[in-house]
Amino acid sequence: MRMYNWLADCFLMVFSRYQVIVTAALLPLFMAQAAAAQAHSVASPPPSGARSQVCKDRVIPQLVDVTAKSGITFRHLAAPDKKYIVESMSGGVIVVDYDRDGWPDIYFTNSPTVDMALKGEKASGALYHNNHDGTFTDVTAKAGIATPCYAMGGAVGDYNNDGWPDIYVTCLGGNVLYRNNGDGTFTDVTKKAGVANGRWSTGAAFGDYDGDGYVDLMVTDYVDFKLNDLPGFGKSPTCNYRGIDVQCGPRGLKGAGDALYHNNGDGTFTDVSKSAGVDDAPGYYGLGVVWSDLGNTGRPDIYVADDSTPNYLYRNDGNGKFTDIGFESGTAVDADGSEQGSMGIAVADYNHTGRFSLFVTNFADEHNTLYENDGKWDFRDVSYESGTALPSLPWVKWGTAFVDLDNDGWADLISVNGQVYPQVDSLPSGARYRQPKNLFMNERNGTFCNADRQAGAPLTEPRVSRGLAVADFDNDGNVDVVVEDLDGAPMLLHNQGSPGNHWVSFELAGTKSNRLALGARITLTAGGVTQTDEVRSGGSYLSQNDLRVHFGLGKTTTIDKVEVHWPSGRTEEMAGLAADHFYSVLEGQGVVPPTKIAPTKK
Repeated sequence: MRMYNWLADCFLMVFSRYQVIVTAALLPLFMAQAAAAQAHSVASPPPSGARSQVCKDRVIPQLVDVTAKSGITFRHLAAPDKKYIVESMSGGVIVVDYDRDGWPDIYFTNSPTVDMALKGEKASGALYHNNHDGTFTDVTAKAGIATPCYAMGGAVGDYNNDGWPDIYVTCLGGNVLYRNNGDGTFTDVTKKAGVANGRWSTGAAFGDYDGDGYVDLMVTDYVDFKLNDLPGFGKSPTCNYRGIDVQCGPRGLKGAGDALYHNNGDGTFTDVSKSAGVDDAPGYYGLGVVWSDLGNTGRPDIYVADDSTPNYLYRNDGNGKFTDIGFESGTAVDADGSEQGSMGIAVADYNHTGRFSLFVTNFADEHNTLYENDGKWDFRDVSYESGTALPSLPWVKWGTAFVDLDNDGWADLISVNGQVYPQVDSLPSGARYRQPKNLFMNERNGTFCNADRQAGAPLTEPRVSRGLAVADFDNDGNVDVVVEDLDGAPMLLHNQGSPGNHWVSFELAGTKSNRLALGARITLTAGGVTQTDEVRSGGSYLSQNDLRVHFGLGKTTTIDKVEVHWPSGRTEEMAGLAADHFYSVLEGQGVVPPTKIAPTKK
């Protein structure tokens, strides 16, 4: 089986590198044959000496399920049998401080079943306002964003630089851009903006790739799926998993391509996918996407997690063009040279090198992949040696985040799991449909220890999870986690933190740069340790984290220096800041009162 995958990879690499034109029909045919007539590849066994270590001799922060007492009653709709792949892929969750009061709010996406959609019935998402006391209020009706579409996930970006964060929702059959009106309501401006897409879109992320001060929009599309041409359940060899009939796809289905929309600065966008070189001509199965300056060039690059096909790393060449260096960089496939069923993406300087590494979640029997950034566009698959691979093997992995849960100054890793096939419960052995979560604590030496069973019962509770986002919802200095499940209720996990450790958080606002400062890089030095992070849109699985940038400080109470590298090219320095505060930073003015960051009410 691996020989088939290796041949497919070589085929794809040759045609990508030499830009040979391949017909849309030929490549899916070749890939389907290379998949050896089954739904997913057979993964390689773990290498000898693969390690996994349970955490010991350290405090593990407890994650407590506070969903019920928070007032969140949302439930994602679900078809029991999941006969069609579109019924298994939804569930992105979006953190957005839509009213700019300094307290993160939550938007849960929702999707109908195929049967409902065929009848014209819709599924309602839900926007919850943060009440500042640990509870949330459902304000969906007032906001006007209940039923945008057959929703998958989305991202946050201020596309018109008015200071109010807007929401882009990805969908089957046409996406939706909601303009934030600044009064608790949103307006659908998709048609005017020109970003409907019209395909089956999954991931989305805003980023200013050309430095003009306006955020552009990258959208990944999955497969060419149409409600009026449904693939038959279990009707072909690629609709079979471990001997049982399952939904069809993605293998055996045609890919849908990707899209990059350039912001024209007047409320409209232009599709520049082909001219920029990011249109996904081979037709891979795009899911997660994120903008990040992976080459330390001052320009944001694009990373795309592709299901069952090689991942893309698009280097920003600075002239409106991108070059796919996925294979050359080592981030297209795993260390064995095999494509994986990639879903979600997390980005961080987890080892304090000043370079951002990538973590990608993958399908069952495939390890989650940690690509260490060694500089000069060279990444290394360190999944097994880092200790993050073995515990992830049984699960189908989705939303993920690097997040310093214990505020020790080193980014930890969390990811959520859940099968796509309810039918696996009929198998005599193996992973079940509902699955637990993974938590890895950073050991400060390039490795992680496994804390799944030490951080509280919610992590071991079997669920069918999809989206994950992180934010300090109660502003207590400990970053919390919100998870959207495909089947049923979400989870709001309160982080009880690590006593005695300190923290600092920054909210940035651009003046010459884009208003939300997407792409801004922060370098912080405190207690002899230097940390680096950036403001990002997108990432995880179809989800959006809080745009505030959080740093744990351990026992340090004073910050020696903070450098902000703005997308405009400006650099600002601040010194002597006290720990345990939220700081608002306005480009050109440094630390300012929060009122100078928040826009005036309309």
